[in-house]
Amino acid sequence: MLSFLQPLFLLPLVFLSPNPPEEKPGAVKFRKQFISAESFESVGVFDVNGDKVPDLVSGCFWYEGPGYSKRHFITDAKRFGEYYDDFATIPMDLNGDGKLDFVTGGWFGESLRWYQNSGNDKPWPEQIIAKTGNIETVRAWDVDGDGNLELVPNTPGKPLAFFKVKPGTNSEPVFTRTEVAKTHEHGLGFGDINGDGRGDFIITNGWLEAPKNPLTESWTLHQEFSISHASVPIIVTDVNKDGLPDLIAGKGHDYGLFWFEQRKDRKGKRTWHQHPIDLNNSQFHEMQWVDITGDGQPELITGKRYRAHNGKDPGADDNLGLYYYTWNGESFTKNVISYGPLGEGVGTGIFFSIADLRGTGRKDIIVAGKQGLYVFYNEG
Repeated sequence: MLSFLQPLFLLPLVFLSPNPPEEKPGAVKFRKQFISAESFESVGVFDVNGDKVPDLVSGCFWYEGPGYSKRHFITDAKRFGEYYDDFATIPMDLNGDGKLDFVTGGWFGESLRWYQNSGNDKPWPEQIIAKTGNIETVRAWDVDGDGNLELVPNTPGKPLAFFKVKPGTNSEPVFTRTEVAKTHEHGLGFGDINGDGRGDFIITNGWLEAPKNPLTESWTLHQEFSISHASVPIIVTDVNKDGLPDLIAGKGHDYGLFWFEQRKDRKGKRTWHQHPIDLNNSQFHEMQWVDITGDGQPELITGKRYRAHNGKDPGADDNLGLYYYTWNGESFTKNVISYGPLGEGVGTGIFFSIADLRGTGRKDIIVAGKQGLYVFYNEG
C-alpha cells in the first residue's frame, strides 16, 4: 500500500500478456455484434432522425437503429496517420432546432468544435467553438451546478478551461470560456472531493477545489498526489462506502488500473492510499462507472485502448480486452466481456458509450476503436 503523504509517481510495470480470468458464476452475458471496420475511436448514442430509436454516431458516419446496418454520411473527418481527429461524441441540441448535434475535438486540429445535424444524408456543417491546443478528449460535466452541462476538453500542456453553453433558438449557440488552471496534463476527472456540494476537478498532480462561484472566483490546487498519463475520466466515487469520495484511474499509456482511497485523520488531514485493481493489462484510457448488472450498484467498465500510441506503449501487442469490475466490499472482481487477439478480442477507443439500445431495461456497451465499431448487447 502506498501513501500519498509524498507525491506518488507510478513506475512502469512489465507483464506478459495474461490469460483471461475464469468466468464468474452469475456474470452478465454479452452478445457481440460487429458494426463497421472503420477505425474511428469515438462513438456516441442518440436519436439522429427523430424516430425515437437510438442511433450510433461515430466519426464520418451515423448508423441507423435498431439494426445499425444502414450507414449515413456526416462529414469527412481529417486523418493523421492512424488517427482520425475525432476524440469525443457528445450529443447536444446546440442551435435549438429540436435535432441533436454533437461536440468533438481533436489532438491535431487543436480545436473544440460541433457538427450541426442537418438530416439523413446531407453533410453536417462544422462549427469551431474555440482553438484550445491539442485535445486528448472532451467530457461534459455540470461544473457550476446549474443543471446544465459544460464542455471540458483535456488539453495536456495547456490551460484547463471549461465552456459554458448557451444554446441558440434556431440560431447559433454562444460558448463562454472560464479558465480554471494555467496548465494541466494527460488525465482529468470531476466530482465533489471535500463534500461541500461543489464539483472539483481532478488533474494528474492533485485536485482543484471549486470556489463558491466557479465562473468568477479562483480554484485552489491541492497537490496531494501525482498520477502520470492518467485516464480520462478519473472517476470520483465513494468506493468503500466510508463517506469519503475516492478516485479510480487507469494508466492510459502503460500497465495498471488503480483506486485511490481517501482517508482523513482526527485533525482532518487528508491522505490518499493506492490499491491495485488490475496490474496485468495496459492502456486503460477511458472508463465508466455505471450499473450494468442491474443490482443497483455501479460497476467499473473499461478496457484496453487498442494502439493508443500506434503500438509504442507498453503492452501494445498484448491481447485486446473489455471488462467490467464489481466491488465486493474489499476489492474489485474482474469480469471479462471480450478478450483475445485482434479479430477476436475487442478493446476500447478514446470515447465509448453505454445505453439501452433495445428497450430491455439492460444497458449495452458500444465501443469504437482502431479495431472497428462493435455493440455488446447485455443479455442479462
